[in-house]
Amino acid sequence: MPSQANCALPQGFQLDQYRIERQLSLGGFSIVYLAYDEAGVPVAIKEYLPNSLALRKDGETEPQVSDEHRPAFRYGMKCFFEEGRALAKLMHPNVVRVLNFFRANGTVYMVMQFERGRTLHDYIQRHRGQLKEMFIRAVFARMLNGLREVHAHKLLHLDIKPSNIYLRMDGTPVLLDFGAARQTLLSDQPVLKPMYTPGYASPEQYDKRDNLGPWTDIYSVGASLYASITGSAPPRADERSVKDSLLPLARTHADRYAPQLLELVDWCLQLDPLARPQSVYSLQKALIQREPGAPPAAHWFSDLGSRLRSFIGRSG
Repeated sequence: MPSQANCALPQGFQLDQYRIERQLSLGGFSIVYLAYDEAGVPVAIKEYLPNSLALRKDGETEPQVSDEHRPAFRYGMKCFFEEGRALAKLMHPNVVRVLNFFRANGTVYMVMQFERGRTLHDYIQRHRGQLKEMFIRAVFARMLNGLREVHAHKLLHLDIKPSNIYLRMDGTPVLLDFGAARQTLLSDQPVLKPMYTPGYASPEQYDKRDNLGPWTDIYSVGASLYASITGSAPPRADERSVKDSLLPLARTHADRYAPQLLELVDWCLQLDPLARPQSVYSLQKALIQREPGAPPAAHWFSDLGSRLRSFIGRSG
């Protein structure tokens, strides 16, 4: 089945105990809505709706799934539901909070706390190639607190990228949009197209799926750090595996950032999983390592909120 555009549920639609306000985003795997619960509290609701398997036309509620694709659709729905169940157990300020998950309209929904702010991707685009080192270290050091919690629960994120790192109004980062369910689905159902993001996905996400582990997310963290420094993602990992055109940041940006930070990013972006940091703790420890004469780490975090509030205020 060719990829197709699915129609979102309309404004005002009553979905269980939530009222749909508007669509926030549309991807190949899901649709995310802004909605309000019965108390008027805003929430974000992610609807499982893979374009390659299901089609919902304008004015319809349930997606149409052919007999050919029904087993894959149901299997993916099960994975999505289990992902919601697993994430609901996580209670960490740097990980998106899952409040509820339920079945309706022939598919499944994940209800998450609605966060106000901007993505790191937005911030990178506004300040392309001009992000200060303290800002980068502060954002990622805190984000890694959340990723450590994810890994402690035997989960992987598998879709870390700047657009999935959300910066709240107070400057604290939060990890969004886990890709674990779609990755599991991809491995067992070849009918589905890859849902990872080129440039941020590790080489083992393309073919050596038995090699997935914390080091897989660490590659994506490295790619996100790379984008924060250069303004764009590194070359695709599958292309690098054939002919590696990636120039080490320690060579290309030595005049703008501390060698220790650049070497850390290059370490995360090694094609060999065993050549990368093997745990988030080791990566985080290196990230907050101070250069001689640098201000204390506490100063990075206190300065982060004011920078973010200023940026978000200018962005509208």
